[in-house]
Amino acid sequence: MNVRFDIAGVRYDLADLDRPCYVVQIDGRTGTTTERPGPGVRVVAVAAPVSARHLGSPAFLDRHGLRFPYMAGSMAAGISSVDLVVAMARAGCLASFGAAGLPAPQVEDAVRQLGRRLPGLPWACNLIHSPAEPAAERRCVDLYLRHRVPCVEASAFLRPTLDLVRYRAAGLRPGPDGTVRATHRVIAKVSQAATASFFLRPAPEELVTELVRDGRLSADQAELARRAPLADDITVEADSAGHTDRRPLVTQLPLLLALRDQESRENGPGAGVAIGAAGGIGTPRAAFAAFSLGADYLVTGSVNQSCVEAGTSTRAKELLAAADVADCAMAPSADMFEMGVDVQVLRRGTLFAGRASWLYRLYRTHATLDDLSPQDRLRLEEQVLGRPVAEAWAEVAEYLVRRRPSQAERAAREPKVRMALLFRWYLGLSSRWAVEGEPSRAGDYQIWCGPAMGAFNAWTHGTSWQDPRNRRVAEVARALLDGAAYHARLAQLRYAGVRLPTWCTACPPPEGAAYAGDTHAGTPHPQEPVRPALPHPSSPEGSVHG
Repeated sequence: MNVRFDIAGVRYDLADLDRPCYVVQIDGRTGTTTERPGPGVRVVAVAAPVSARHLGSPAFLDRHGLRFPYMAGSMAAGISSVDLVVAMARAGCLASFGAAGLPAPQVEDAVRQLGRRLPGLPWACNLIHSPAEPAAERRCVDLYLRHRVPCVEASAFLRPTLDLVRYRAAGLRPGPDGTVRATHRVIAKVSQAATASFFLRPAPEELVTELVRDGRLSADQAELARRAPLADDITVEADSAGHTDRRPLVTQLPLLLALRDQESRENGPGAGVAIGAAGGIGTPRAAFAAFSLGADYLVTGSVNQSCVEAGTSTRAKELLAAADVADCAMAPSADMFEMGVDVQVLRRGTLFAGRASWLYRLYRTHATLDDLSPQDRLRLEEQVLGRPVAEAWAEVAEYLVRRRPSQAERAAREPKVRMALLFRWYLGLSSRWAVEGEPSRAGDYQIWCGPAMGAFNAWTHGTSWQDPRNRRVAEVARALLDGAAYHARLAQLRYAGVRLPTWCTACPPPEGAAYAGDTHAGTPHPQEPVRPALPHPSSPEGSVHG
């Protein structure tokens, strides 16, 4: 039996996640071994093997055909690119193409590529609720049904809609055992328990009835829809990028888990729905914390946006890689501007958040553009629009006449609507400028970002991943999962009473910097029995092999 007493050896044993790690005492010295201890060796504690695959829900893995309980969430405007989705699928993880905000031909091309490049592998596409343009949601579902998209990530839905129900129900089939099988899987992304309850239950009867009446669902599909939950999985979106209520994961995730568990106790159709965690997950510790709370899978977003495969500009990735945890702000969203809905964006290196918030204040306090003071109008034209109001509106009006004639007619009648549409023009273009890296509008980049980005940057500081050109989504996913598994192993030892020095709790990226040494051994609570501690860097045992 090989017992290690030195720091490097102990760290090696702890990181060997496929084998048990025994903490043992021999002649008053404490060390570790991955071999079964022999006679005369006192076993203080044992940490069982931990697999990243087993941290989450087996049902989630089986449902989607995955190796790991990990998903890269969709980022609009194609930032979650085809290449990103392909890289994640080939690594055994799920990813959702960022279809929101893209024209239908571009989405269709992406869907065709994914179907061709990933035969038999898991992938998904985003389906975003479009209250201002329900026809866009309908066209998107038409496209997904036509090309047999296997899974959608449904985001920004405050309640079920006809087209979401249509996608779901059109893929339901009776199983040989009498259960309902879903070939159209739905992963709902929510931030509130009230919204999640819709997805744990079957589709609303009135929507199913309307779809049958219009000939868009068969009677058999409608009957199956009454027995199946609207979603297979529900992601709890906490303090994330983009649309978010910025609620803590530690409060929101338990609420949704309790809802799902109540379904299970009552034998409801949502009993098998998996609950995932998103928002703030940018380090192994955060990933482990989410799994410890009971998450069935993880969803990351911000950290993927800074990776090589993300479909955004080099400049945007550089700004993201320089962000700290406090470098985020809330700003009005383009798609729900009039409703006062905000998105979380990067604040450092761009003026977008302040300018967008100012536009919303103008909208709330003025009835028309003509009511603006000369100073506000000058600021609007010179600092935000970059052109005279009349010239910018002419561009917006021309687009509306071609793409949304009903909105064009309404804007011609209602000055308040015209003001909202002009301001939304700026909000919409600001994200495109960031994606395309438009140098003349660098100060107006809208870059969706949550605090996870800053945490990830702090974790990778001093390593090769500090440079975004070295960040790849599949490697990031595996490092976060393996790091979570490593912290799960440490937790087993802590719960057994083993005192862990801080040098063994550090978990840098694969090519990271050396572990920092501990400066003190710590003092046990006086009422607790003194438990053995692993070797301290300053201990003589640090250079002795067993």
